[in-house]
Amino acid sequence: MMLEGKSCLVSRSLPSYCDPDSDWAFLLSGSKRPAPEDFRAEDMEEVDAGGSSSGKRSKSPSPQPHTPDITESHGSSRHASSGSGGGEQQGSGANLIGEIGRDLSINCLLRLSRSDYGSVASLNRDFNSLVRNGEIYRLRRQNGIAEHWVYFSCNVLEWDAYDPYRERWIQVPKMPPDECFMCSDKESLAVGTELLVFGMAHIVFRYSILTNSWTRADPMNSPRCLFGSTSVGEKAYVAGGTDASGKILSSAEMYDSVTHTWTPLPSMNRARKMCSGVFLDGKFYVIGGVTNNNQVLTCGEEYDLNRGSWRVIENMSEGLNGVTGAPPLIAVVNNQLYAADYSEKDVKKYDKLNNKWIALGKLPERSVSMNGWGLAFRACGDRLIVIGGPRTSIGGIIELNSWVPDEQPPVWNLVATRQSGNFVYNCAVMGC
Repeated sequence: MMLEGKSCLVSRSLPSYCDPDSDWAFLLSGSKRPAPEDFRAEDMEEVDAGGSSSGKRSKSPSPQPHTPDITESHGSSRHASSGSGGGEQQGSGANLIGEIGRDLSINCLLRLSRSDYGSVASLNRDFNSLVRNGEIYRLRRQNGIAEHWVYFSCNVLEWDAYDPYRERWIQVPKMPPDECFMCSDKESLAVGTELLVFGMAHIVFRYSILTNSWTRADPMNSPRCLFGSTSVGEKAYVAGGTDASGKILSSAEMYDSVTHTWTPLPSMNRARKMCSGVFLDGKFYVIGGVTNNNQVLTCGEEYDLNRGSWRVIENMSEGLNGVTGAPPLIAVVNNQLYAADYSEKDVKKYDKLNNKWIALGKLPERSVSMNGWGLAFRACGDRLIVIGGPRTSIGGIIELNSWVPDEQPPVWNLVATRQSGNFVYNCAVMGC
């Protein structure tokens, strides 16, 4: 699912001491770029797939004019030592950082695009460690810096990614073959620097942007599918769903992407599957779904992280899903809840005060779904995105449309297109 935490965009207008052509960049690379030792840039980030975008483009995210300085607790400045012989050891990195100090070095790195971190990691061992162990992303999160990339799957075992900041498609490695993932009925969510994909059995695969690779991950304490989920920072929350025997669940769990552990949470008041989850007002909401005897639930539930308890909100999802339709298509932008009503092709906003949905306008014209299935509706930073496409006799086309919510009816901008299957099986937005 989506990341709902607050974020700001990465600045493209670097100050003078962070200018790539300045002495700072020269200090990082030296008069001659150090040769990588036991690491490669392509291991650290996804590879550009070379795809191109077309159609009417939306305006790229605006640069953030200032990034907060990191605190002294992140490390003190170190001074370069002039060893005898006058020669630096290639790849050590201590002298390179020491020239300007660790704090200033890292503060400059925080402003770079995450697309650049593969190259940064190849400069020296210190920078390689900073990227590979995820510290650079933790510091970005602490300083409110995030870039949101969209990950989605239109084919079995295959995932695509799109970087809206540089308007490029990213090649994601293919998932390892496993019977549980040969069918397209699976779940996914993005949390921290990871993309988790859940199979129908007790099998979970984890994709990490730190290594650009897939690995087996630990399953939940109570494995499930068709659950509601959301994530904020390094934590993800799941609730409801159905187990392997078909039992509809009320249980909930929290995932910590740092320790890779699952922790049970108190159960919801009502068991439900085919529900959706969001993070709103600092709380975990599970909305809609179906309970026993195919009864459609119109209520939502709110989990208070501080109190550790659930509260039922009646009529919170009325009209957003049916027995055969997809789970509610919902997303949060700037702490406001939006929904895609796939039956009417409307975009709606939730009125928190009056507990009702207000129609704002229409979804993109060419967004096609089968009762909501095959269409993705997500938050991507400060904008809503719709991913889907028209069905044609010559093959599928996937389209990404975006809109920055305001007080006016939606005006969708076509951000990118790509030849692909036009049925979106899974989608998640990773902000880091």
